Amino acid sequence: MGVSAEVARARIGAALDAIDAAHGVLRETSSDVVGNDFRVEVAERLETQERTNRGLMYRLFAEIAEPPDGSESIPAVRARLCARLRVTPREVIRRFKLAARIRPRRSLTGPPVSPELPELAGAVQAGALGEDHIRAVCQALDVLPGRVSPTEVAEAEATLVRHARKLDAGVVTRLGQRSADYLNPDGLFTDDDRARRRGLRLGAQGPDGMSRLSGLLDPEARAYFEAIEAAVRPGRHQPDDTQPEQRDERSAAQRCHDALKLGLHAAIGSGALGAHRGHPVTVIATTTLADLNRAAHAVVDPSVPMPAPARTGGGSRLPMRDLIRMAAQAIHYLAVFDDHTARPLYLGRQKRLATTDQRLICYARDRGCTRPNCLESGYRCEVHHCPDWATGGRTDADKLYFACSCDHGGASRGDWRTIVTYSGRLAWTDGTGPPKINHAHHPEELLHGDPDPPDEDQG
Repeated sequence: MGVSAEVARARIGAALDAIDAAHGVLRETSSDVVGNDFRVEVAERLETQERTNRGLMYRLFAEIAEPPDGSESIPAVRARLCARLRVTPREVIRRFKLAARIRPRRSLTGPPVSPELPELAGAVQAGALGEDHIRAVCQALDVLPGRVSPTEVAEAEATLVRHARKLDAGVVTRLGQRSADYLNPDGLFTDDDRARRRGLRLGAQGPDGMSRLSGLLDPEARAYFEAIEAAVRPGRHQPDDTQPEQRDERSAAQRCHDALKLGLHAAIGSGALGAHRGHPVTVIATTTLADLNRAAHAVVDPSVPMPAPARTGGGSRLPMRDLIRMAAQAIHYLAVFDDHTARPLYLGRQKRLATTDQRLICYARDRGCTRPNCLESGYRCEVHHCPDWATGGRTDADKLYFACSCDHGGASRGDWRTIVTYSGRLAWTDGTGPPKINHAHHPEELLHGDPDPPDEDQG
């Protein structure tokens, strides 16, 4: 029998209060004297409780994604979840996607439809599986080709989940691979199967500036890459600072990397990639005039220390030595602080779309989306007017700021309100708190005290 919203809120709140109180007891009670047998038992119970909490979390994410009243847009609630849970947008999206697969689905008419993965859904709800088990089961099922019947897929899911309740995720992964061998012994995949699985994932940039690339190429992409890789054979297309008489000492993996870089450089240099948000597809980098001058001296005088890296429009660090070498090889958009060109930046109401110059100002100042906690880089952002264009905003350099498509749309719908601070940065609020600026693209600001003092003046 259903209960009212007030009763449901009271029950859920009381249960959470009891859990918080129990956690307090556990933290305050020493476990030094209980012995390892009991500690292992406690660890098992805590693991089960954590998995139970995870199942409840996915239930809430599924309900948040499809609220009965449709009172809030998904982009707006996604931003709120990122801020309140202090998790990345990618993690929020991952939870939404998984919740959609393991929770009952709404139908346009009639009762709810069973989850896509009902066996997995039941195990997650019961707190029997961890995230590693869930990932192993989903990956095993997702690699099955479309010609495998729904009945066979359901049987494979039931088998995997049954064993996942008793075994670790590594064994479940191997079981999934063997299941795929049985269901698709000839390894037959259609174009649709390959298109579904294709993808490359660019990892985060490490302290040394290197980035991990992983994924799957479809046959056509592999054919292109094989041709470029063959061209970068030993002795050909060596690094620019290699002398002609030097022996090619690159490994096969290093030549493979250089082949990819060669192909990307040729694609950008060809001009055939068209335009992206108003200017040709190319590398955009920002730095300061002082750093650029210091780097130029460091190139010819090794005793001069190289300055801090430039920033690309994608948010990555680009060492100044690489920037200078790239600038000598091709034309790139380079925004230099304190040395702007004489081209007009203030267009008033003459034109709504920002010019290339104005986008470069946004790259240099904002680096990415200005909504607090958003990690989208400048390459993936639109230009947001503040005040909004619809209410008389001007297309001036100091009235234009980066916002990703999702947040730009939210601001246009009124989910967010933006104001310009006296420091020239854009601050955002959803109406429940004071306006805040985004430090995600300026992490150095967090290293020098409180970047958001309570009495910060707003413009």
